[in-house]
Amino acid sequence: MDSSHQRYALTLAILFAGVFIALAVAPHHRADWALENVLVVLAVILLFTTYRKFPFSRVSYTLIFLFLCLHEVGSHYTYSEVPYNAWTEAVFGRSLNDVMGWERNHFDRLIHFTYGLFIAYPLREVFLRIVNVRGFWGYFLPLDITMSTSMIYELIEWGAAEVFGGDLGAAYLGTQGDVWDAHKDMLLASIGGLVAMLITAAINMSLQRDFGREWSESLRVKQKQPLGETELERLRNGG
Repeated sequence: MDSSHQRYALTLAILFAGVFIALAVAPHHRADWALENVLVVLAVILLFTTYRKFPFSRVSYTLIFLFLCLHEVGSHYTYSEVPYNAWTEAVFGRSLNDVMGWERNHFDRLIHFTYGLFIAYPLREVFLRIVNVRGFWGYFLPLDITMSTSMIYELIEWGAAEVFGGDLGAAYLGTQGDVWDAHKDMLLASIGGLVAMLITAAINMSLQRDFGREWSESLRVKQKQPLGETELERLRNGG
């Protein structure tokens, strides 16, 4: 790995450490902040421990950095209490909710959308560089994982709310009285991931000469023999 890439990754790591420490000071709900950051700490550990064997591109590290920074803002205030209306009113003279006609705090919606928008491309790197997928699958599988992990996170939120209950459970779940909150969050993450993959596909289509051929090849049947019971029979017979 060249030194410029290492410096870039290190710079982002230092910047994020500064954001993390600053927003860890006097959060609005300390227990919720701790709960919100469990997955963040695990993700950062994973990125550090895999850097030598699997360094992401600058693009991916930047996207991950932006998502984590936005998440830290949400965890500092708790998502349902991020004062973006006060910020926009101070700058523009009107709150964003008044302009858009919203009644609830929508910062959590932004984070779910940016999860798909910012994390789908790093997932694409994993699929291309480890699984060696090509063509259609290099766009569909990152979107698929974005959607499925968004669903898993909603299940984690539900489980945490059931286990902890009370104010902590309500703060972590953050439905704000919307019975369709989880569904909308998953939809926004899916839309974000779709947008990311459409942008990636459009760029590749304009620059990659064999784009169409690669897509066609990725959808071609490679093994015409069916699996299932046929494959089980083959294995029983010693392959």
